[in-house]
Amino acid sequence: MYSATPDDWHAANRARWDERVSIHAASDFYDLEAFRAGKEALRAFEIAEVGDVTGRTLLHLQCHIGLDTLSWSRHGAAQVVGLDFSEPAVETARGLARSMGLGPDRAAFVAADVYDAASAVPDSSYDIVYTGTGALNWLPDVERWAEIAGSLVAPGGFLYLAEFHPLADVLDDATGSVVTHDYFSREAWVDETPGTYADFDAPTVHNRGVEWQHPVGDVVSALAAAGLRIEFLHEHDASLFPRFGTLERQADGRYRFPSDRPRIPLMYSVRASRPANG
Repeated sequence: MYSATPDDWHAANRARWDERVSIHAASDFYDLEAFRAGKEALRAFEIAEVGDVTGRTLLHLQCHIGLDTLSWSRHGAAQVVGLDFSEPAVETARGLARSMGLGPDRAAFVAADVYDAASAVPDSSYDIVYTGTGALNWLPDVERWAEIAGSLVAPGGFLYLAEFHPLADVLDDATGSVVTHDYFSREAWVDETPGTYADFDAPTVHNRGVEWQHPVGDVVSALAAAGLRIEFLHEHDASLFPRFGTLERQADGRYRFPSDRPRIPLMYSVRASRPANG
């Protein structure tokens, strides 16, 4: 349900994510054993759009248990830093890095709120600031996020965001065909659904979650206002999970609508750079 921002939004979200770390670490969804053995965690379009990271520093905001963060290290980043507000998630990420033989000089993880990132991470700027899917919806203020994230982009570097498209949030869950919610709503969405996307049947106690919808225009405008140059905004017709009952899993492992119905964007990606001259 939509509501004004509740006072407990941060504590509720942290308790929710803290509880789900152990479930995710043990799940087939994340499959840590396969990841340690070399399984790719990043999406193909992200690897293509970010490009060669060899020798570069990369900061991953809202990194959860660190699979995407560590994947960039595998792709050649000189140093990766992951930040997440969940202490259990950060501890899991650190353990995963150690099991891969990566010390803190190559892969460091910091427990801090994303709004405190500028004072929490080891360095003042990074060649690449990366944010993966399912992150912005947990933040009430996207302008503040863009200002902080943008401040951490080194001159000549860029921010890269891959996110679920907010258009999907306004459609009915069953078919994704009927506009049910307000695309421009600024109200908080409070959800009490138990379980988790990695295990829908997992028994959970801390089920209260508070989320926000951020129209694509707001995100892009916030990045531009933070002094970054928008290089591209790409929209994608596939999702990482069956967001609607009508989506079909295809050969690439992504979910799309059947070919006999019109397509809509289910994800989007943005790359925004800071000029080398500041």
